[in-house]
Amino acid sequence: MARIEVKSEITGKVWKIETEPGRQVADGDALLILESMKMEIPVLATGAGTVAEVLVKEEDAVAEGQALVVLDT
Repeated sequence: MARIEVKSEITGKVWKIETEPGRQVADGDALLILESMKMEIPVLATGAGTVAEVLVKEEDAVAEGQALVVLDT
């Protein structure tokens, strides 16, 4: 099994978490929504697998390149 870290492509705030540990996801599924400059930006799964960890919570500030979710593939 490989682990994939899904990282933020922008600096922003976690607006809504759309997944939870143990959930099966497909490539391209929305994992969470970030808010930046009043825009909502979905963070998508970069491969199919099982959500191992959600590393942030709603309202957290995140930096570009920060790991947000870990997937087991």
